[in-house]
Amino acid sequence: MAHKVKAAVFPVAGRGTRFLPATKASPKEMLPIVDKPLIQYAVEEAIEAGATKLVFVTGSSKRAIEDHFDTDPELEQALTEAGKDDLLKSIQDIVPPGVSCIYIRQGKPLGLGHAVLCARAAIGDEPFFVHLADDLIAGTPGCLSQMAKLHAQHGGSVIAVETVPREDTSSYGIVAIDKSDKNRITAIVEKPAPQDAPSDSAVVGRYLLAPEIFDKLQHIGKGAGGEIQLTDGIAALLDQSPVYAYSFSGVRYDCGSKLGYLQATVAFGLSHPETGKRFREHLREVLSD
Repeated sequence: MAHKVKAAVFPVAGRGTRFLPATKASPKEMLPIVDKPLIQYAVEEAIEAGATKLVFVTGSSKRAIEDHFDTDPELEQALTEAGKDDLLKSIQDIVPPGVSCIYIRQGKPLGLGHAVLCARAAIGDEPFFVHLADDLIAGTPGCLSQMAKLHAQHGGSVIAVETVPREDTSSYGIVAIDKSDKNRITAIVEKPAPQDAPSDSAVVGRYLLAPEIFDKLQHIGKGAGGEIQLTDGIAALLDQSPVYAYSFSGVRYDCGSKLGYLQATVAFGLSHPETGKRFREHLREVLSD
């Protein structure tokens, strides 16, 4: 039986080394796309999908994330006195009433599966979202909302996938799908070589997981890279509970890479009501030179 998904886990303990030196003192999830950090886009997508409990699995250098979702009375007072009501509203609405934030430290970088396992006490025995802020997906409704709709119809777990070039399979978790059974996943492999990949359907940073995943993660042990892999936990779950692949509607930007981050900045800058028109004119000028 499907349950409404009310909790979302955000694994944000990584160091973001691909963006050094920018991420030496600032979390990669706080990198801005126009005027909002990546983690805020992630939170907004989860709230849109119905999440009211936000669980951030953090590391020692991630205090800025906690500060971002906290209140700032001095800043609010300054904006009030300056009559900057739009800016005041933009910071007051970051976390709506009725939504709670929980922060859990991942003491050691033992992998994505371990990060998810750290959230077990906060999640309990309910299905939950996992959102990787590096993967920014522009779509209406958001990707998690789309996945929640599928979960409401069929129950089980849901994993977002997209088609990738066969030569890129070694960068992703790759799934085998039974298309005759609601796209049920029959196998999942972490970063296979192109010749070994069961398909070209790659897992991207959105999961809706049944709570049984916690027991699997607890017992699978270390996998690739000496880490507890979420992919291995999902593979162990397949025989016990259905897991479905979902090809989402929207455009994904890999903001864990410099090129993907720049592509997202351009796309969101062009669609932003404040910057779009003049930014488009600027790009035309640059490209005509």
